[in-house]
Amino acid sequence: MNSRERVLAAIAHKQPDQVPVDLGSTPSSGISAIAYSNLLKAIGRTDLPVQIYDVVQQLAQPDMSIIDRFGVDVLDIGRTFNTEEKDWHETILANGDKAFYPIHFDPVKQADGSYHCYDEDGKRLLALMPQGATFFDQSYFPYINGFPENYDTLNEEMGRVLWSRYVHSPWDHTQDPDFWKTLREKTLQLRASTDKALMIVCGCNLFEWGTFLRRMDNFLMDLLCEPDQVARMLDQLLERHLATLAKVCDSVGDIVDIIRFGDDLGMTSGPFMDVDTYRSLFKPRHKQLCDYVKTHSQMHTFIHSCGSISSLMPDLIEAGIEIFNPVQTNARQMEPEFLKKEFGQDCTFWGGGVETVGTLNNGTPEQVREQVLERLEIMSAGGGFVFNTVHNILPDVPPQNILAMFDAVKEFNGRK
Repeated sequence: MNSRERVLAAIAHKQPDQVPVDLGSTPSSGISAIAYSNLLKAIGRTDLPVQIYDVVQQLAQPDMSIIDRFGVDVLDIGRTFNTEEKDWHETILANGDKAFYPIHFDPVKQADGSYHCYDEDGKRLLALMPQGATFFDQSYFPYINGFPENYDTLNEEMGRVLWSRYVHSPWDHTQDPDFWKTLREKTLQLRASTDKALMIVCGCNLFEWGTFLRRMDNFLMDLLCEPDQVARMLDQLLERHLATLAKVCDSVGDIVDIIRFGDDLGMTSGPFMDVDTYRSLFKPRHKQLCDYVKTHSQMHTFIHSCGSISSLMPDLIEAGIEIFNPVQTNARQMEPEFLKKEFGQDCTFWGGGVETVGTLNNGTPEQVREQVLERLEIMSAGGGFVFNTVHNILPDVPPQNILAMFDAVKEFNGRK
């Protein structure tokens, strides 16, 4: 099998020739710029630039030579943008290493060493990264003081939220002339030049947008105290998401294999809401998103949700979600054996291959190897699994453990 066939076989619950692998096809299956810089030094590839394509989470875009070295089977089509040196400018990481930001991102360094991002007027603080930190925090919440009377300015307010304002490629180019035509052309070129599966990251967050607009503490209370106001806001978000999906499906729906949604629904102890609340407010809208994709494209539906979400998974699957990431196996009722037994025939797990916090950052290379092999044995049987870490590889992960992880995957696949 080639990479695309391998990934599609896994999604179809057919046993592929080997377990497919991901690194960097989404901003929840990637690698920190610091960890990537350290990895490049360890393998003698300091000639490669550290390009921070996701500036909020400070994630690096892996070079194609690294993708090929580790047998990665899927690519984000956003990598077809920002391909020239002029698209980047130099910055310094928290560990002192050199890296590059997209040309449009230029945070203001403060006297205390922190970095601030401001609105056009230079007054409203939208995001900040304290000195020594490794990601930006949201600091502006448009509706923190209450729901608005109308949503006439929702587009503008969404544009001030850091996840939208400082979005990764290709979405940092949506204001370019003929963006959708260019997206199609670049995606066609990518598909013709590689046999890897193709991913488009498309957000369409619902619960998370509630937290971005109202702030987490307020929105969690809103779910119980003001469900009608929540529903009213979700309908506004859904309208905008469906409009975006229409353009995505028309532009690349016939040539991209997977579309990635995001909506962090869980804590380590359980979901942020009870099942009835999910069914009432979110499931019908998730279903509309999935139905649109399935009706208007060939793409498979993928959701990123951290935390313990096993109690919501039957409803998410009914809503049309096919693929789950990052598979946070250290959360309650998210053990690999349990997930594979309960849901292994109904969805694909994209992640959970090794604990990012604990084993990968603090374990020995041998402990990493043992956990990777154990997870592969449990999760890969009968397809329905794409190997990836539990969320992004963090800055403190030593390069020898990253190498041990990929060596273990190669070892397991070599047994096939």
